[in-house]
Amino acid sequence: MVRFLRLMQPLNATLWVWQSSWGRTPSFHFVYLEYNPGWNSSAGNLLHVRAVGLEDTIHYIWSTIGAPTVLLVYTGSTNSALHVNWTALLSPSPSGAIRVEPATSILYSTAVFEYNGTKTSDLSKVDAGDFYPTYDLARFTWDSLDGRLNKSTLTATFQGVSSDPGTAFWNGSISFQVTAYKESGRDASLPRLLHTANSSKVEFVMSGVSPRGNHSRFALEVVTVEERGWRRQLRAVSSIDDEYSPTIFEPHDTDVGLSFLQWKTAAYSSRHAERIDTVQCRYYPLRTANRTVPRPSIALAYFGQELERDHAVAAVNISFGSEDDEAYQEKGYLSWSALIGFGEPPMDSFSPLVIAILAVALGAPVVLLVVGSLAVLAVGNKRHSEYEPIN
Repeated sequence: MVRFLRLMQPLNATLWVWQSSWGRTPSFHFVYLEYNPGWNSSAGNLLHVRAVGLEDTIHYIWSTIGAPTVLLVYTGSTNSALHVNWTALLSPSPSGAIRVEPATSILYSTAVFEYNGTKTSDLSKVDAGDFYPTYDLARFTWDSLDGRLNKSTLTATFQGVSSDPGTAFWNGSISFQVTAYKESGRDASLPRLLHTANSSKVEFVMSGVSPRGNHSRFALEVVTVEERGWRRQLRAVSSIDDEYSPTIFEPHDTDVGLSFLQWKTAAYSSRHAERIDTVQCRYYPLRTANRTVPRPSIALAYFGQELERDHAVAAVNISFGSEDDEAYQEKGYLSWSALIGFGEPPMDSFSPLVIAILAVALGAPVVLLVVGSLAVLAVGNKRHSEYEPIN
């Protein structure tokens, strides 16, 4: 049973990792971005990220055709290719419209909803009557990636607004900012996620949306689809390195897997975030019973119309804000980042700052110990030299 997270003392950082048991760890050297491959129109809004290694390839297929969705397809070949039947994909029956051959796949899909946080920020304790109607992202109008795709920086931004006049999102927007990587490193912006070439980052941004209540809180639902027989698990990684973790929560450990969705328990209320802009995140247990995938979605194009019957579907909720946190009402901005990828998730080692602190903290006692030992040795030698045997 997963326990809810609570605030703890500093220097105990937590990084959440959502993993499934699968495969071996790939390594990639070349990354390519394609917008609407094989299609001369911007109406489709499909981004293909192809990461090629020595023997492997990962395909990330991001799209806002229906619910914002990303397909992860791993193949043990450097020549695997994405095939899109655009006529079928844009039809009411898109089953089979997206293929990658050969393929082993994982899906992440999203929906967002808002709840009334007057009584509590704990999503599990909110009464059913306090939930507002769900925002269906499949019904949003999403801007074309034209002008929002940068192949040099390997970034793209999907931005959408509600297509229903008068709703809270009519003057605001939701964005999914995607970043691919050619090598390992750490993001310059908070929460400074550590990444590898086997992962991509997605940043969920909500800007200018009018809350529907004085104490509204927002939450994001993430849905996954996998082959049956695979296990989806959650675990938290703890570290005393607090330089890159602005929030401190109690961890909950589970077994390790080899594909992942990874995030830190922090969101931010400013576009140019500093630590003072941190917004608390909370995670809620996986739900697997009677789960459905948002429709329409490119998930149907890849897994088929009967994907709930033939595949395992699970969902996790992540909420933003606490009872006394009114940051969104004040600033009208929220961002939250996560990594998605194959292989072992990147793990933090000690940062230079923490190493320096430990060196200073441990250095003084060690110096005193060494000096003390030398002094004792010197005194011992002096006494030995002055010793005269008794006749």
